[in-house]
Amino acid sequence: MKSKTLKERREVGTLVCFALEQEAAPFRRLAVKIPDIRILITGIGARNAEKSVRQFIGKHLTKRVFTCGFAGGLDPELENGEVVYMTGYPALEEKLAEADATLAMFVSAPRIATTVAEKQQLRAATGADVVEMESEAILAVCREKKIPSAMVRAISDTADEDLPLDFNALTRADLSLHPGKLAWAIAKAPWKIFALIRLYRRTSFAAQQLANVLAKAVW
Repeated sequence: MKSKTLKERREVGTLVCFALEQEAAPFRRLAVKIPDIRILITGIGARNAEKSVRQFIGKHLTKRVFTCGFAGGLDPELENGEVVYMTGYPALEEKLAEADATLAMFVSAPRIATTVAEKQQLRAATGADVVEMESEAILAVCREKKIPSAMVRAISDTADEDLPLDFNALTRADLSLHPGKLAWAIAKAPWKIFALIRLYRRTSFAAQQLANVLAKAVW
């Protein structure tokens, strides 16, 4: 009886991964009504994502994985808050298409694309529609473990806009945002506060749009 209880505790129908709690928060509120689901905050970047997902899958029997969060737009047609996906699994593709997500080509990069010029270079070099940092590492683990998986992201910044700061220069060694560096960057350029507030509103909108699509797709 104890063995059966342990097995049941370790079984997970759907694992939904996010790099940041800000990305996950709206979906977390909706997910309380969804059975058999777990949310995992991996941290930023491929290394953190791979480590977190590998540890989770090592302890849980996971049936499917969604790697989610924000993405930068490379295709000029993509708008803020638009939810895009890519997967090689027909059943997941059907679910995501029915949930009003848009099929797109992804590229996983080692850094945040902060300028229009950088986005244009990525678009030209890869042909991708969106850029993010964690999904390919997560999907590689899923392929190794033969777990169906999908990338699902919401556009936080479009192809034609620069981010207000170079966030790559404001991180710790683990790629988490360093509050002191952020405060110093703002102190040196206080006029950027308004752009940061605008970015916060746009990312909050993107996170809610992502949550709405995911809630439909994982049910």
